[in-house]
Amino acid sequence: MESNSGVRSERALAALSGVLAGAAGLAVGELAAAAVRREASPVAAVGDAAIELAPAGITDWAIDTFGGNDKAALEIGIVALLGLFALGLGVLAARRRLAGAAGALLFGVVGTVAAVTRAGAGVSDAVPSVLAGLTAAGVLILLVARLVPVAHEYEDDEGHVEVELAFDRRAFVAAAATVAAASAGAGVLGRGLRSADDAQAAASRAAVTIPAADSPAGPVPPGAAFDVEGLSPYVTTTRDFYRIDTALRVPRVDATRWRLRVHGTGVARPLTVTFDDLLGGELIERDITLACVSNAVGGTLIGNARWVGVRLADLLRGAGVRPPSEGGPADQLVARSVDGMTLGSPLETVMDGRDALLAVGMNGEPLPFEHGFPVRMVVPGLYGYVSACKWLDELELTTFADYDAYWVNRGWAARGPIKTQSRIDTPRRSTPVRPGTVPVAGVAWAQHTGVERVEVRVNEGRWQEARLAEETTADTWRQWVWDWQAEPGEHRLQVRATDRSGYTQTEEYSGTAPDGATGWHSVGVTVREG
Repeated sequence: MESNSGVRSERALAALSGVLAGAAGLAVGELAAAAVRREASPVAAVGDAAIELAPAGITDWAIDTFGGNDKAALEIGIVALLGLFALGLGVLAARRRLAGAAGALLFGVVGTVAAVTRAGAGVSDAVPSVLAGLTAAGVLILLVARLVPVAHEYEDDEGHVEVELAFDRRAFVAAAATVAAASAGAGVLGRGLRSADDAQAAASRAAVTIPAADSPAGPVPPGAAFDVEGLSPYVTTTRDFYRIDTALRVPRVDATRWRLRVHGTGVARPLTVTFDDLLGGELIERDITLACVSNAVGGTLIGNARWVGVRLADLLRGAGVRPPSEGGPADQLVARSVDGMTLGSPLETVMDGRDALLAVGMNGEPLPFEHGFPVRMVVPGLYGYVSACKWLDELELTTFADYDAYWVNRGWAARGPIKTQSRIDTPRRSTPVRPGTVPVAGVAWAQHTGVERVEVRVNEGRWQEARLAEETTADTWRQWVWDWQAEPGEHRLQVRATDRSGYTQTEEYSGTAPDGATGWHSVGVTVREG
């Protein structure tokens, strides 16, 4: 009969067997994904599926909680859950070997389904998860087989022959060590292959020299920015620019191999464009503010940068595309990313004369990988979910009646024009101020329409007009400031903006879904002596 300590030891080793089997499966899956494509790895595939299936409320919570680290948090969570699942499978397999193996195979099935059903996937995307599942099942059976007790005869002190049931610890340790070493080797090899691809992509970016723009933006005039502590700068640094997308792992695209395909309804001359073709075209440089539709009232999912690229309308006209106003049959431009993401833009909007770009540069350097290198779309006046496609590799002309892009399928509005908004940057809710003159400052935006007026009020009193910074273009946000004669006590500041069409922000609050938030941003401020 086994002792309690023996039972606990066997269970612990069974749990370890499950963890080692899971690690071996993941290592083989990652190695296979390095040969197929990084998005096909089991963790990436399951993570992307989780992002796609997550309700909007959970997605918004993740963005609010983790910000730009939401993808890393998800990946860590997936690996942690797989570890717990593997622990349980190990204990199960020690008693029911086939049931444990079936659970390991289920891990592969889930990854396979997630991989082949994601946008842009091919049959080869299933290979990493299939191999991962088979490896995990095989290793689990191998290890738990070493935990099966066998009979050992021995003589006691009186010379009697006794029989003891025990598993061969040395055999288990040897097998476990072999599995661990092989898993580590596969993991290192897979990482090495990915690193080689990443290095090639990084080298292609490092080799890029963006020519001087044929139509430069010019220096930012001094009057476009106020010198107020706590106020967002006119140009958002690349490091601080918000990043919201569904890519669990940032695509690393080699610019020398990059191609853009232009095709679809009403395309008289289908095109295939290289990165060098774009660099050799007419480049324009513009300051443009981008905003995410998930930006809540007073939120920070917005930024202003200096972009350089070619006019999207020029490329489309080169392909023989006509907007609906000129009799063209298509009314939607679907942009596809290398990771399968699809965004649909109103064709009339991108061809109405605004500076809609295929951007290759951001703030004086080639696009960072996180922001879409080698090429992304930038369309002033549209939320990013219908226009700002990163890692772009395909443009298809179609109609809104015939095709729903990624976010539209998830309940968001199809066309996504940006709403006029304003925000208080300073003073902040958590920082008390002293009585006297206090600069209340922030930013307001109404891309491609322009901000006409910003007003501030205290404790629901009379609206006071703020001073606006100089406007460089209607496609960027504008800073504003109002000097408040603050008196001791608790106060509530509110702001609203009016755009050049005459529209004034509504007080009515609404969330971000399905087409952007509305409402006045307000901040509670404590004014006290000392």
